[in-house]
Amino acid sequence: MSDHFDNVSVNKKANLYFDGKCVSHAITFSDGTKKTLGVIFPSTLTFNTGAPEIMEINSGKCRIKLAGQSEWQSFEGGQRFDVAGNSSFEIETIETLDYVCHFG
Repeated sequence: MSDHFDNVSVNKKANLYFDGKCVSHAITFSDGTKKTLGVIFPSTLTFNTGAPEIMEINSGKCRIKLAGQSEWQSFEGGQRFDVAGNSSFEIETIETLDYVCHFG
């Protein structure tokens, strides 16, 4: 995947979740596609999804457990994982995670 995005609108107001443990900015492409760019500081959090998501990790390390699964999976910079829509996942960030979340 590319290391930059061209021709996007950026929401300059940050999205703050979990008392600032997750900070992101929403971007919208000319075709209406949306993504968020952000960081998750070392913590253990649970995210709920509406649309399906692809979490692309730019740097950092984490473990995730998808809804309905009992095993944790490890991921780090350069990897990605998929999350079903209308679902959830637990994430334990071991090192600050720099990520892109692709929706839909």
